[in-house]
Amino acid sequence: MVELLIPAAGMGKRMGCDRNKLLLTLHNRPLIAWTLLAAEAATTVDWIGLIGQPEDKADLLDIAAQLNLKTPIQFILGGDTRQASVFNGLQGLPDNSKRVLIHDGARCLATADLFDRCAAALDTCQGLIAAIAVKDTIKVVDSQGVIQSTPDRSQLWAAQTPQGFDVDLLRRCHHQGQQQGWSVTDDAALLEQCGQPVKIVPGEETNLKVTTPVDLAIAELILRQRGVN
Repeated sequence: MVELLIPAAGMGKRMGCDRNKLLLTLHNRPLIAWTLLAAEAATTVDWIGLIGQPEDKADLLDIAAQLNLKTPIQFILGGDTRQASVFNGLQGLPDNSKRVLIHDGARCLATADLFDRCAAALDTCQGLIAAIAVKDTIKVVDSQGVIQSTPDRSQLWAAQTPQGFDVDLLRRCHHQGQQQGWSVTDDAALLEQCGQPVKIVPGEETNLKVTTPVDLAIAELILRQRGVN
C-alpha cells in the first residue's frame, strides 16, 4: 500500500481564469473530483493528502466530501512552488509512511490501473515516474529561435505523474535541494540531482495535464469515449 500526495495549488492563468483551475467543471464535476475518483478506485492507495492554498481549502474538502470517498483525505497547506508544496506534503504524511505516490491534480484522466502499476513498481525500486515515449521529433532551440540540435528520439520520454518514491529517500533529496538552492519542476529531478536512479513506468496516452481550454475540451471528449456519465 502507498500514500498519495496530490498537489492542487495551481492557478488557471493559461486556462484564462483567475481561480484554481482544479475547481473548473469537467463533464459535470469539478476537475479535481476526477483525480480523486481515480485514486479512490486504485487498490493500493490507502491515504490521500490534498495539497492546496488556504483560499481553496473549503472548496477542495467540500468536493471530496460530496464524493463520499472511503479513502481518508487530509488537507495540507501548499507552498509558493510545486517543489515547496510537495515538501510540505511530505511533512504531512502519516508517521508510518514508507512509500508515496505524487500525482498532479490537473492530470485528472489517470486511471486506477496506472496508480496501481506505479505502486507495484516501488517493490523493486526507490524512485519512478510514469512516462510515455516521445513520438515527435524534438528540436533544441536557442533564445533566437535557431535550432541547435536534434536529440535521438529513441531516448526521449515525456514525463507524467504519478511519480513514486521511498519516503525517506525523497525527504533527503528535498532537504538537499533546499540546501543547494535547486529549483526543479518534478520530484524525479531531485533524485537525479542527488545521483539516485529513477525508473520509467509506462504511462497512458490519455493522461494529459489539463492546462489550457483546449486540454479541457480534449479531456471532456476522452471521458465521453470512456462512457462516463
